[in-house]
Amino acid sequence: MSVYHGDIFKKKRTGGKSHPNRGKRKYEMGRPPTLTRLGGNNVVEKIRVRGGGLKLRVVQAAYANVAVEKDRVVKARILDVVENPASREFGRMKIITRGALVKTEVGNAVVTSKPGSNGVVNAKLVSAR
Repeated sequence: MSVYHGDIFKKKRTGGKSHPNRGKRKYEMGRPPTLTRLGGNNVVEKIRVRGGGLKLRVVQAAYANVAVEKDRVVKARILDVVENPASREFGRMKIITRGALVKTEVGNAVVTSKPGSNGVVNAKLVSAR
């Protein structure tokens, strides 16, 4: 099933029903979200986007770039997803999104990047081991 990002099927501002005089367009097309899972190794997927560009999506994440201090970043293995404020189910299913609290080798860290759109997992250290 396709994901549609157009607005011709929305209600009018007045609350009335709209009667669109055209169908869906290719440029209004969307995609389902990439639910980045905790895994054994990093798996990054390239997706061609409108205009011919590329978007990187992390399908499976094993490592995160953790900002330990103001000017020091460490590549640390992700051990577990502690919680995910986006959804309780995401925390249980070990899905990593922006804002998720992950347990790493260095300590607990909050994910600051969007792994489903940026192609990398960046995090900021919250509590050291």
